[in-house]
Amino acid sequence: MVGGAPEWVVREDASQAVLAALCVRHALGIRSPDELPTLRGLPPASVERGEDPQSALERQWRGYWAMTVEPQAHPSPVPLDLVEGFGSLAALPTEGYDELREAMLPHAEVAVAYAQRAHDRYVADAAAGARVSYRAYAGAIAEHERRVGRRAHSFELNVQVLPLSQRGVWWIGSLTIAVTDGLRGDVVAFDAAIHPIIAELA
Repeated sequence: MVGGAPEWVVREDASQAVLAALCVRHALGIRSPDELPTLRGLPPASVERGEDPQSALERQWRGYWAMTVEPQAHPSPVPLDLVEGFGSLAALPTEGYDELREAMLPHAEVAVAYAQRAHDRYVADAAAGARVSYRAYAGAIAEHERRVGRRAHSFELNVQVLPLSQRGVWWIGSLTIAVTDGLRGDVVAFDAAIHPIIAELA
């Protein structure tokens, strides 16, 4: 955070809940969001269901995804209930999500294990990099301020560092981006990729 007003906050993570949701997406053959690549290292998915059941799953998964990525911006109008086998990583509304809940159950063990491994890898990489995380964003913001000739506006940004199959940066919420772990670890490439994001927000 930059001292004085305005202020900015960047939160970086590899959320196990987000990772588990993406595992479910892959296992169920969910296409949306269309532009977001799949996760690396998951077993091939075999999906055989009709168009209408698949459409219902897609619709319910999009709601689940929004609540998982930005829960405060997408509160459920009904109580949430944890999905069996996912521990605290997946919760669905008690109404309107029966098909998705049932479809998720067989994939709980694989999704939870994958999410744990990917999160542990992120934590280990972040620890090895120590304070690099702060510098990456502070440097981009300072460069933006030089370009536009003013202080950056106050903003918040959530960054999910994920083992995606393609390298890049994608918006996955109004204040949240996903970035490939490989790109995040490449100082020069990440700096270039994060500049347009900072310019959009600041």
